[in-house]
Amino acid sequence: MKIALDPYMLRAMPMTEMVRTVADIGYEWIELSPREEFMPFFLHPRADDEKVAELKKVLRETGVGLSSVLPLYKWSSPDEAERQAAVRYWKRMIEVTAELGCSLMNSEFNGRPERAAESEAAFWRSLEELLPVFEREGIALNLEAHPDDFCEVNDPAVDLVRAINKPWVNYLYCAPHTFHLSGDDPGADVGRMLRYAGSKLAHLHIADSFNHKGSSGLRYIMNPPGTPARIHQHLDIGQGEVDWDAFFGTLRDIGFDGVATVCVFAWEERAVESSKFMLERVTKELSG
Repeated sequence: MKIALDPYMLRAMPMTEMVRTVADIGYEWIELSPREEFMPFFLHPRADDEKVAELKKVLRETGVGLSSVLPLYKWSSPDEAERQAAVRYWKRMIEVTAELGCSLMNSEFNGRPERAAESEAAFWRSLEELLPVFEREGIALNLEAHPDDFCEVNDPAVDLVRAINKPWVNYLYCAPHTFHLSGDDPGADVGRMLRYAGSKLAHLHIADSFNHKGSSGLRYIMNPPGTPARIHQHLDIGQGEVDWDAFFGTLRDIGFDGVATVCVFAWEERAVESSKFMLERVTKELSG
């Protein structure tokens, strides 16, 4: 199993300083998430040969590996021009990932929940173009449901991943999305959701979150009433309401052996301390 850090809270550091900081904290793996000068959100990658070589050099010097690369593009957009642009961005980032010597990418479904059928159709059109590229480059893909995607709930998301019908396309369970992934289930049975993913469960995102459905839906009060906005957090373990006993207990029971990425985003002012705490906790729960 690989325990990785999403270094988004360290993104203000130059790339080389970020990698050295991750190594100093004690992580052996990085999940490379969007950075403005390398792989910005929803735009064409900025990485050129020089930037790729710089990253490869510091990874080699520190002994830190890339567990995965996480781009975010609008590949399920019902707007065809937007979708086509996203496919172009994906193709370039797959190329960069291969140049980095990384064999795994992960991302979100994207699209629009109020236009779910159109978004899913766009998703399949994008996959028709991109799956051969992934296969040619020898890069696997893990997918997660995200709040406000066209598919937001655990079981339908797992079913969608299974429908792709590729052994190298698998499911990512994002713990801070637990209370969205559970859909109408107020109990948010994390153990049941992990077991539903079964053999397709290959990747975890680990951070805590509050149950926005708590107190009869009054845990958070958003205005105007009926707003479709989604809310969740990426907190240190123990600061929210995810059932960590069930989460880690289930993973131990099923023998999880994929990538476990720490993805706390809430504490930039204490990013190093948070990342250290999370590494110790996840290592204690999942290693050994």
